[in-house]
Amino acid sequence: MKILFLGTPEFALPCLLRLRGERHEIVGILTQPDRPAGRGKRMTPSPVKRWATSLGLPVLQPEKLKDPALFSSLQPLKADLFVVVAYGKILPPDMLRLPPQGCVNVHASLLPRYRGAAPIQRAIMAGELWTGITIMQMNEGMDTGPILLQAPHPILPSDDAGALHGRLALLAARTLSFALDEMRQGRLHPIDQPEEGVSYAPPVQKEEAHILWDRPAQTLLLQIRGLSPKPGAFAFYKGMRLKILKTRIGKGEMPPRPPGVVLAVDEEGIRVATGDSASLVLLKLQPEGGSLMQASEFARGHRLTAEDSFGGPAGC
Repeated sequence: MKILFLGTPEFALPCLLRLRGERHEIVGILTQPDRPAGRGKRMTPSPVKRWATSLGLPVLQPEKLKDPALFSSLQPLKADLFVVVAYGKILPPDMLRLPPQGCVNVHASLLPRYRGAAPIQRAIMAGELWTGITIMQMNEGMDTGPILLQAPHPILPSDDAGALHGRLALLAARTLSFALDEMRQGRLHPIDQPEEGVSYAPPVQKEEAHILWDRPAQTLLLQIRGLSPKPGAFAFYKGMRLKILKTRIGKGEMPPRPPGVVLAVDEEGIRVATGDSASLVLLKLQPEGGSLMQASEFARGHRLTAEDSFGGPAGC
């Protein structure tokens, strides 16, 4: 098929490269405009744009999808199908109706659960044991279209968002490839999403990344896993902002201490009191402006000991 590919972040790359390596013809790429990034805020192309350029594919980066000029530029491409993978914008009705075979979306959850922009992070933060990939036929709603194919995938106890993201991106490419082959053979039939079990995955807000030590240890563990490596859950030590990127639940019940107080420091990490009878052991962290390091290394460098505490921006 002749395909217009719409995608922006790294998650979309395995799908793009898989389609490129098969017998489909990529007639063009739609991706988000270059954005400022890094400390210098330099204008930076999306991962999809970088790969598309290296492959010699034509790239379009519209600021607005309702621009008549964009619609005029898409018509001559004569795409049979639009494939959308984490593009980042909702397609207007005129675009949805343009390709003869419609628009197919790749979503990183088992719809109708976790509709929205952050399904991987939200599933981990909620303590889910399973997620997956959904290939759906797009309509005018947000992730509400009929389901064409689904592929379940487990969330491992060791998974953070980064690890699960990588596996789901590869699963997405395989599932999309199979779905398009089945579509060509007329063997896929869309099924409306059920009305029961709908949940949402809105973008993660900055305040959600702040670690509040009076919460249960398991809740904090899931928060940290779900936000690692990006944007990273954060806490403060003596006014210093730290990203906490890897933890585990401490063994045994903790002595009664205020949440955020350091219970012990050893070669494994920093054991911290939480809002219940369990503790949280910090294993890996990253000081603001610094490099990722073992929590024990940070403790040695800052002479952190038991009875120190993690608190707000001004310290405790």
